[in-house]
Amino acid sequence: MDAKSNKPAVVTAWPKQGLSDHVRAAPARTAPRPSRDEAEAAVRTLLAYAGDDPTRDGLIDTPKRVVDAYAEIYQGYEECPAEVLDRTFAETGGYDDFVLVKDIGFNSHCEHHMMPFFGKAHVAYMPTDRVVGISKLARLVDVYARRLQTQEHLTAQVTTAIEEVLRPRGVAVLIEAEHMCMSLRGVTKPGAQTVTSQFTGLFKDDVQEQVRFMTMVRGAAR
Repeated sequence: MDAKSNKPAVVTAWPKQGLSDHVRAAPARTAPRPSRDEAEAAVRTLLAYAGDDPTRDGLIDTPKRVVDAYAEIYQGYEECPAEVLDRTFAETGGYDDFVLVKDIGFNSHCEHHMMPFFGKAHVAYMPTDRVVGISKLARLVDVYARRLQTQEHLTAQVTTAIEEVLRPRGVAVLIEAEHMCMSLRGVTKPGAQTVTSQFTGLFKDDVQEQVRFMTMVRGAAR
């Protein structure tokens, strides 16, 4: 605790050296970014391909709206996960159990059909000598979710970022989601939930810690 300000001491985050590429920085562009005019023209092409008339009144402004929406939906391509977890606090008052943020709502898009999948993420970690603001865990989920994804990849990336930046004693991530590429097309099974999980450190080595994590996520009394 800072005696002058009475604020929790902020410690410097781990250096970015040694972090995975997807943790250290926002993704580098591997191809030139099309102009906005080119992007809007692509939307008009897709509207025509679907069988509609891009010039009719109801669709005149659709290309502009779609491109605007893309900037928000895929803003994760412009954000760095390590920077989200950058500010940590050394004052923990002797707390030595895990920190869990559950029911983190998210929206993403599958990289196979560019259709939405959405659900909840449950994220826990066992701090060592520092903790991160709890809102940052939710923000981290959003950074990775707002890219073209698979649920398995999303789960692994969130886990790795926490593991590498915070260096905790363990990380647990559980994600439950419904995929529109399965609900609205293909096998058309609305309501089906896909569940993925990943554990590191004490959560991986100690089954009882996994049980405690799952019990707290599910809200069941023990």
